[in-house]
Amino acid sequence: MASQQELLDTLAQVGRALGSGHRLALLQRLAQAEAPVEVLAAATGLTVGNTSQHLQQLRRAGLVTASRSGKQMIYRLTDERIVILMGLLRQIAETNLAEMERLVSQLFSEEDTAGALEAVSRNELLEGMESGRVVLLDVRPEEEFQAGHLPEAINIPLEQLEAMLDRLPLDRDIVAYCRGPYCVLSHEAVVRLRQLGYRIRRFEEGYPEWKAAGLPVI
Repeated sequence: MASQQELLDTLAQVGRALGSGHRLALLQRLAQAEAPVEVLAAATGLTVGNTSQHLQQLRRAGLVTASRSGKQMIYRLTDERIVILMGLLRQIAETNLAEMERLVSQLFSEEDTAGALEAVSRNELLEGMESGRVVLLDVRPEEEFQAGHLPEAINIPLEQLEAMLDRLPLDRDIVAYCRGPYCVLSHEAVVRLRQLGYRIRRFEEGYPEWKAAGLPVI
């Protein structure tokens, strides 16, 4: 018969797998869409070899799975609840670690005058969508947008923003979103578009959190 300690030791495998910023970055990227190791390596700035090693640890802990497509192995999250788990880790760290508070403040403080970049909550965004008051702007790369996005969102990758301004209304509120709470793409989009006179704020979460909450996606 299994002992409680054996169960806890097995549970600890998940904790050990999460005990790396690089592996958290891989999970964050896979929360957008499945991907081969080469894409994951480029997204996280790791070598292909190091990425493969981290992915094997995540697989052993049951956090990712893989299937073969031609000559490539395609990796994906095993469960949407992994996004929720990462959200809980983030909330606990932000609440209890002073260093997290300092880093988050630095990440989003640039050019934030008078709270101009204050984020939109999930409930606030839902209300705006239901009433038709807001236009959604997805600033992630096109391949991530095609893998899944919020309903009626307009996809303009950040590097194409100035070239595609004609797709954005000046007379409506815009909410920009990207990969998650620490993604700076939507932050940068808000800074740029506010300077051009657009009424825009950023969503405090991202596509993975929205989907994991059971809210509609396309």
